[in-house]
Amino acid sequence: MRVIAGSAKGRTLKPVPGKGTRPISDRVKESVFNILRWQVPDSRFLDLFAGTGGVGIEALSRGAEFALFVEKEPKAVRILRENLHTTQMTGQARVIQEDVFRFLLLSGQSAEPDDRFDIVYVAPPQYQDLWAQTLLALDGHPLLAPEAIVIAQIFPKEYHPLPLEDLVLTDQRKYGSTMLCFYERHHGLVEPPAS
Repeated sequence: MRVIAGSAKGRTLKPVPGKGTRPISDRVKESVFNILRWQVPDSRFLDLFAGTGGVGIEALSRGAEFALFVEKEPKAVRILRENLHTTQMTGQARVIQEDVFRFLLLSGQSAEPDDRFDIVYVAPPQYQDLWAQTLLALDGHPLLAPEAIVIAQIFPKEYHPLPLEDLVLTDQRKYGSTMLCFYERHHGLVEPPAS
């Protein structure tokens, strides 16, 4: 794993030993950031189920202002902190060792406007429907900026429509065994002109 572009381009990131985390391939990561290229600079980035931090670190390398990483596994958190140190991104980042759902519950009770995030990346373990539970927890969450984008990284067979009120599925991309689902806030979308 490596940082593909930006200020930390070419830096190698340590993986977490074992199969507990699901690192993103360079191809998928490059596709994500090609799609988001205009949104990333100066953004606030939230990396949920962060693992080794590869996605959030890539965002920082490409000009994100700040990234918050949420990961509960101690081994992954330790390596995530090492990767932030290696890429010299520690000063622009915060790592929270916590269950994602507990984090969302607690932050929903105390979120301030300055705490909002422009981009949220969700890449939980597969086949447990955690991606869907996370999207439902994020729907209308005060941590989302008015024009926030939420990306879920899933196995294609995991996908199913969700009963969301605030978030709208706007795009899907498939790369082999990985599917990316892009959601935007409903009120942030421009309504088509009446015909």
